[in-house]
Amino acid sequence: MSTSPGGWSELLAREHRAAVSVFAGGILVFAINTFLTAASLPSTIADIGGDEFYAWVVTIFLIASVVASMLVTRALAQFGARGAYLIGFSAFAAGSLICALTPTMPILLAGRLIQGLGGGLLTGLALAVVQIALPQRIWGRAVALISAMWGVGNLLGPALGGLFAEVGLWRGSFWFLTLFTLVIAAIAARVLPRGRGSGERHPLPWASLAAVTVAAGAVSVAGVVGSTSVIVVLGGVALLALVGFVVVDRRGTTGLLPRLTYSVGNPLKWIYLSIAVLAIGSTAEAFLPLFGQQVGGLTPLAAGLMPAALSSGWTVAQIASSTWAHGRSAAAARIAGPAFLAAGMAGYGLLQSSNAPIAVAGWYASLVVAGMGIGMAFPHIATAAMGITTDQAEAARASAGVNSVQMVANTIGSAAAGLLVSIGSDAVGSARLLSFGFACLAVIGVGIAVRSVRPAR
Repeated sequence: MSTSPGGWSELLAREHRAAVSVFAGGILVFAINTFLTAASLPSTIADIGGDEFYAWVVTIFLIASVVASMLVTRALAQFGARGAYLIGFSAFAAGSLICALTPTMPILLAGRLIQGLGGGLLTGLALAVVQIALPQRIWGRAVALISAMWGVGNLLGPALGGLFAEVGLWRGSFWFLTLFTLVIAAIAARVLPRGRGSGERHPLPWASLAAVTVAAGAVSVAGVVGSTSVIVVLGGVALLALVGFVVVDRRGTTGLLPRLTYSVGNPLKWIYLSIAVLAIGSTAEAFLPLFGQQVGGLTPLAAGLMPAALSSGWTVAQIASSTWAHGRSAAAARIAGPAFLAAGMAGYGLLQSSNAPIAVAGWYASLVVAGMGIGMAFPHIATAAMGITTDQAEAARASAGVNSVQMVANTIGSAAAGLLVSIGSDAVGSARLLSFGFACLAVIGVGIAVRSVRPAR
């Protein structure tokens, strides 16, 4: 099979259009939900109460998504792509409907839990279906499109959430998600071929799943508690749980990650770590509007555009790099990505000393550079993981592992960002701690990326 790069026209050709519409739609549903819910949440709390559970609306969704992302390969084997997608869309729509009808915060949290289970399945299925349904020469384009959907969600989500909240209809956010999800589900039911999966029944790696769930849960809770001593304890629990995950997953007969992850000389472990660095870096966007208002004195609208600067750089760079970066150029993009992320975050931190118009313009420019780093590297890193082996079963697990690693990293990154912001002496100090901390991680990511592009021994 030829591995010469294909173009956008091939990705969107009639024979691939069905798969593309479904996996892009699944990612868009998840992305819009992420930002739409955040924008409408203050109005939700004002209506039904439960402000003490504010952070848990996001936390419980993330934990559920992490758990579900680990079950993608098993869902495909048991139900096939069509069945697995319909399960994911159904769960997401059901959770959204519960949130739309909820009279109390505990019921809202239950809806978010179900939403997260469906969302984690949808995001994991996207990469798995790309690996199964599309020729390898257009994987890079497909991953770029998937990543672009996050940028679209970052633009549409806050706007829709803010609009519903502005007119006093926060429930409209969840009604919109319910209806939009059902529309995409109907498309999936129509265009995806019927048929069950392989039927293989591998035992679930319960110990691995439990360990990563404990780690994600501990980090998530650490991000919402106010006690420093409790944060330290939870951080230790998360670290021990991650170490325990590696130990049990490596030794188990059936692990959550492919066996190649633990093979000496195979770059898959470094590929996954590269994905984690970029995913953690992207979580800084949650605090950018806060810094824009508190440090720069920007209006809510202007401050709200700061995450859009990050996502616009991300979207433009990923589409552009998928066009020119192939072979050695793709390897260079994987290394340059975290370097751009480091430079952008460092520049943003250095410019926090002033709120002059030129400095504020520099904030936006720095965030575009940081976003470009994520966008130029991610499609090629994900494609490298998907093509790490010719063994179809292991390749499918490697593809699903990309999403699992991304989900765990997003959870850890969100909590770490919240922690860095909370220990800052003032708004400027918090902004610098977050930006310089993530810049240092990105510098380490450059070294990890260099390791990841080395051929397997």
